[in-house]
Amino acid sequence: MPSTDGSGELADQVYTPSTGGSVYTAGHAHREKPFHRRSTVKDKVVDIETASVDEKDDGVDERDFQKQQKFTGWQLAWLSYQSLGVIYGDIGTSPLYVYSSTFSDNPSQDDILGALSLVIWALTIMVTIKYALMVLNANDEGEGGTFALYSLISRYANLIQRDPRQRKLVRMERYNDADLPKINQKIHGVLTPAQSLLGAIQGITVVNSSITTPTVVGVSCGIIVLVFLIQPFGTGKIANTFAPIVIIWLLFNFSFGIYNLVHYDASVFKAFSPYFAGAFLVRNKQSGWLQLGGILLAFTGCETLFADLGAFSKRAVQMSWLCFVYPCLLLSYIGQAAHMMVDPTVHANPFYLTVPPGMLWPSLIVAILACIVASQAVITGCFQLLSQIMKLSYFPQIEVIHTSKTFHGQVYIPLANWIMMIGTVIVTAVYTNTTALGEAYGSCVILVSFLTTCMVAVVALIVWRLPIYVVLPVFIVFALWDGMFLSAALSKVPHGAWVTLMIAVALTLLFVLWRFGKEQQWGAENSDNAPLTRTTKITNSGKLALQQGFGSSGDSSSAAIIQQISGLGIFFDKAGLSSITPPVFLHFLQKFSAAPDVSVFFHLRALSAPTVPVQERYTISRCFTCDSENGNEKKPIPNTFRLIVRHGYTDQVITPDLGILVLDLIREFLEKESHEETSSSSENSLLKAEEADSLQRAFKSQVIYIVGKEHLRVKPGTNVFKRLLLMAFLWMREATSTKIQHLNVQRDRVVEIGFVKDI
Repeated sequence: MPSTDGSGELADQVYTPSTGGSVYTAGHAHREKPFHRRSTVKDKVVDIETASVDEKDDGVDERDFQKQQKFTGWQLAWLSYQSLGVIYGDIGTSPLYVYSSTFSDNPSQDDILGALSLVIWALTIMVTIKYALMVLNANDEGEGGTFALYSLISRYANLIQRDPRQRKLVRMERYNDADLPKINQKIHGVLTPAQSLLGAIQGITVVNSSITTPTVVGVSCGIIVLVFLIQPFGTGKIANTFAPIVIIWLLFNFSFGIYNLVHYDASVFKAFSPYFAGAFLVRNKQSGWLQLGGILLAFTGCETLFADLGAFSKRAVQMSWLCFVYPCLLLSYIGQAAHMMVDPTVHANPFYLTVPPGMLWPSLIVAILACIVASQAVITGCFQLLSQIMKLSYFPQIEVIHTSKTFHGQVYIPLANWIMMIGTVIVTAVYTNTTALGEAYGSCVILVSFLTTCMVAVVALIVWRLPIYVVLPVFIVFALWDGMFLSAALSKVPHGAWVTLMIAVALTLLFVLWRFGKEQQWGAENSDNAPLTRTTKITNSGKLALQQGFGSSGDSSSAAIIQQISGLGIFFDKAGLSSITPPVFLHFLQKFSAAPDVSVFFHLRALSAPTVPVQERYTISRCFTCDSENGNEKKPIPNTFRLIVRHGYTDQVITPDLGILVLDLIREFLEKESHEETSSSSENSLLKAEEADSLQRAFKSQVIYIVGKEHLRVKPGTNVFKRLLLMAFLWMREATSTKIQHLNVQRDRVVEIGFVKDI
């Protein structure tokens, strides 16, 4: 007898491979152990997943495979070392151009102290306190970045509609309203490589003033292309290679800072007093406010501490910043200021003109190498952010390659890599010096920082449940600090920062367009979703038939009897939900009024883990429909099964031997059923034997793979503006969709069933 769920409805019988079973996968037989249903106890947290019980009742919660990774000991130390090779190239190379971007003329000693004080407190407040100690805690299951914050808030506030295929992979949860304070209930990517590399290579002009600007730009573009060409090697290998470069570079900055302090004016240490920062702004008034646009370059790259979090871990990032990078940068800026106190002309090229004697060429070489790493910081961050955007359905599903089995968040996205390479080369060619490029880059950085401040405040209220009287003062402090730099950066819009805004607007429009189109698509798909009990039934003669209204050619006068086709049919089910009829199966029945001798609804569920243990990979269940004799009572559909395959990013599931795998799984399922029904009648035993024989005959006859091809068209009568938006979405969808020829099975066994939906 089929079991019942909590609502009294009959649920699908669920089977998982058992001990002693033999399952064929990737060409090998595996002995398997049973797996058990997991449960997660959440302290005062309510799961607001809206899926029905039978959607969840398949024996496993996929979200348990995707929990945040935690590292300790040597693994944590190794991650901290790797983070040096990826995250800090950008913020670590800021000493190349901060003072030159701040001062246009030789500064006075008071202005040098004021600028140094602002740099010290910018690094302390923006990076150490805000990002390292606060923002990193607002991660979404170990993922960082603006979209991770958005995802975290949406999970606790249920803000957005999600792709039906992703619902089982996302833990939608929030605190009970009673547990929240009442008042709480009411409440830039292509610029970094160009900026950093130009700053480093412009140092060549210090060595040889006859080198022209086109030469500098040409060398920069060549290095940029090289950086993007090595991305397929993966974050881990690149980080291991780059980390020693960053370490040497920061040690150079640390030692050069000490050298300048010893040989020039060590009194600059008094700039640790915030008095000098305030006096600088009061004394210089508007010009001092505008100079904040150069000061903010001292913390460009701080957003990558958060954006690249998924590739490393919170503790690894905190360790590397607090214990190494932060002290080295402070000494670098302090040393440069000490040198400027004696010779203010060095502000024009503050790093190269302050190096110790004999160290110019070594520092130039290391600086160029370090700036290559600076490019890596934002490239890796873009990969992380883009993968999050795709999960939230704001961008088409393009190829994402996981580059590490140990650290699950390290990814490479080929299409994004080549687009960023082209964009970066163009920006480098257009902006031929770091001052102009810094104006564009700085506005991008501070806009992201201000947005992060606002979103973390929301996280503090909704997720962390902190009282508003605690959150509001902290928010005001950081919002005012961000706002001070933001206002200065926006004043540069006419001088180059407009590029940042243009790129931001273009990307925003792209994301909103895709999201709008997906919501229209989901609406069209949901309108046709119906359970098997509404689309099919078992006739009095024991045959499968289509219910009235679902007959071929829209015939609603009578039920269409389904004829049998010899063979084993594997229907690729996109949704994988037992509450609906797979569209590809329904359209097959409607078009041909026939079904294979044995039908399997095959659903792939990709998880963010390198592999899923074989004993936990497969879930098989029977499919049920209405019994004509007993009204709404459910009855199993003969020789029809649902197979869910959970797989990691290194698991090979779709192979030419897929038919053999499905045969073995279904055969073991039938054997398991037969052994468990020891008290069944001889008639039932005979039926089980006949079903097993039918399975074997069907497999020997033929194996066919039936794939659905959903064509979307704009609904007639749609207004012109909406029609244009939907047409653009459909063009993007078609350009990025996976083609049937990429399916790794016998191609002469593939059948494509097309159907059209209006959006």
